[in-house]
Amino acid sequence: MKSKTPVAVTSRSFSKHPVLRAEMLARYETVTFNDEGKSLKGDALAEFLKGHSKAITALEKIDESLLSKLPELEVIGKVGVGIDMLDLEAMDRHGVKLGWQGGTNKRSVSELALSLMLTSLRKIVPVNEDLRSGNWKQQKGRTLSGKTVGVVGLGNVGKDLISLLSSFGCRVLGYDVFVDSEFCESHGVEVSDLDRLLSESDIVSLHLSLNDDTRGMIGRDQLAKMKKDALIVSTARGGLVDETALKEALQSGNLGAAALDVFEQEPPVDTELLSLPNFLGTPHVGGSTEEAIVAMGRVAIEGLEKFRPARDFLKK
Repeated sequence: MKSKTPVAVTSRSFSKHPVLRAEMLARYETVTFNDEGKSLKGDALAEFLKGHSKAITALEKIDESLLSKLPELEVIGKVGVGIDMLDLEAMDRHGVKLGWQGGTNKRSVSELALSLMLTSLRKIVPVNEDLRSGNWKQQKGRTLSGKTVGVVGLGNVGKDLISLLSSFGCRVLGYDVFVDSEFCESHGVEVSDLDRLLSESDIVSLHLSLNDDTRGMIGRDQLAKMKKDALIVSTARGGLVDETALKEALQSGNLGAAALDVFEQEPPVDTELLSLPNFLGTPHVGGSTEEAIVAMGRVAIEGLEKFRPARDFLKK
């Protein structure tokens, strides 16, 4: 029997996906989808969620101001790997429960990180642009095989990337506050502090959540420690990297290249950074594969029934 509980779905990718829509409508009588594909925030988000007991959200910011306008909201099913956009303490104060599971899109994100590495090292974008313009020019690139790769963040995605790198014979340095020693030992990961990782790595890949401790953690001082021909990749969260400092390092030749899928402001506004020849950007597509969208959507649907108090998800 279908539930009569009204549910709002803010996620745009979920809302336009026929399989996920059908599965939702098979369970709930009243579902409000984000059919206009709007990026909802502030008053518009509050108005969309108003009158619903449950919601499926993605990148929308859920905070005290919003929750104070939604006394009827009881449960959030979260789409995606991160929960940094959720004020868990505010949710706990308002009695809003959370259904979420990490790692559901790890392969989608780790494959993108690997793709950005290979694309940057082999200069695929400028080579393709040359060819399209009729210029037959063979630019020299670099191989990934045998490189030292520093993986910052040894959670679900970081571990999955390490498993993919094993085929390339890379030396892997790993950094995290919480280290899975058994995993690192079995995969040949050298556990390192951040300074050593930055200074010894040919490629640095970021896989951390965004919080007060990690915001801006890769700034001028950290970039200065990296090799002049190094590549930095982030498929994690915008805000981990100081983009102004990154642009300066790329322009000055103090850093070889950078590839970002995430930005401090999305869409990004620094066109000067985006146009640099040694910069590669993608529009936050880490989880945007058919397989990941379906997997994350189904986890969010299950989360509407299998939820826990928000306090259970707070960092211990």
